[in-house]
Amino acid sequence: MNINRKLLNPFKGDMAIWVIFIILAIISLISVYSSIGYTAIITHSTPERAFIKHLVFVLATFVGVIALSNMNYRRFATLSWFGYLLSLALLVTVLIVGASDTASGSGMNRWIEIPGIRNFQFQPSELAKIIIIVYLARLLALEKEHLHEWETFRKVLIPIFLIAGLILPDNLSTALIIGIVCFAMLRLAPINVTYWRRTLLVIILVGVIGIFAGAKLDFGPLARSSTWTSRIDNWLHFDNEELTQESMARMAVASGRFFGVGIGSTVQARLMTQAHNDLIYAIIIEETGMVGGIAVFLLFAIFYLRCIRIAWKCKGTFGSMTVAGLGTLIFLQAAIHMGVSVGALPVTGQTLPFVSSGGSAYLCMGLALGIIQSVAYDVNRSSEGTAKKQTAQAAATDTVATAEENDIAEEQQRLERKYTETENPD
Repeated sequence: MNINRKLLNPFKGDMAIWVIFIILAIISLISVYSSIGYTAIITHSTPERAFIKHLVFVLATFVGVIALSNMNYRRFATLSWFGYLLSLALLVTVLIVGASDTASGSGMNRWIEIPGIRNFQFQPSELAKIIIIVYLARLLALEKEHLHEWETFRKVLIPIFLIAGLILPDNLSTALIIGIVCFAMLRLAPINVTYWRRTLLVIILVGVIGIFAGAKLDFGPLARSSTWTSRIDNWLHFDNEELTQESMARMAVASGRFFGVGIGSTVQARLMTQAHNDLIYAIIIEETGMVGGIAVFLLFAIFYLRCIRIAWKCKGTFGSMTVAGLGTLIFLQAAIHMGVSVGALPVTGQTLPFVSSGGSAYLCMGLALGIIQSVAYDVNRSSEGTAKKQTAQAAATDTVATAEENDIAEEQQRLERKYTETENPD
């Protein structure tokens, strides 16, 4: 019976998160199909073929989340060491032989061509940002008794700097997201706050100096500094008359108004190369209006609150840190994407989790979700076990109480019979 129940109920973990994931997947299929046409044409494909490719990734991610949610989350602590080494190897490889995105024409070497799979490029940074969070949670759990020491704190920082440093040359926004999430996890851990503050201050100062120096000197690892600074400058001094991806996204948001132009009636997506991934939130607002945009934001907000709840209830340091880190990563990336789409932030190139098109990005976010659900499943089982134990204890207490009540009642009846016999001897 237990085996049959497991097979009939594959959705382990937090049911609210499952519902949110399914809703976002449906939104993704509708929005991608509506907005992928122009990109499909310039990549010598068809909208239908591009949509089917995205559908395959969504279904594969769905199956992957189910499989991961049924695993014991503690296994991920051991696997994270192998994943960390693999991430380092892939990031070094992409710096050497990486391919650029043919659709966007960005020229950034962020992808690795997968032999034998047509038109599929894997982005190692997407996997690395999941792995480093799980690996950091493992280190924090192993070293929790010594985190107040500088030597231990420095040892924990090294893996973060290695991953972020390898991603930085071609993907500043992902490196920053990794840094923000990891330092948030460190702040939650029982570390020496002085070390944390000083390290953060040094990173900010070195980062600002490095970006502006790199823009002037065109220095190797910071060769794209001019691109980063120009994006900030374009955002601060936005030109409404120039036809760019950013301006078309803002026009899409403006034309959406309150209820939108209708699903499938997008105009701006017909001219945008990044409408189906980097700026898909703008298309959602164009088609469904402010109502749809707020609804998507609320879905991610509720998702994050559920992750915080799971992390809070999890008794293990590794599990709570993992869920807190991955939940923060997903919500932060979603918030940045939405901010870019509406013009509140400079262009970053971050996708909207569980919505934007993109094979490796979608699959890796599924990996994060599966790990979260695995922890949630363990938390639920622990809660059920505690509830059953409390119920058994309460039942035992009730049994004892009932026995005591019966003894008292019998004693009362005996005394009444004795009194009656004394009063009426005949």
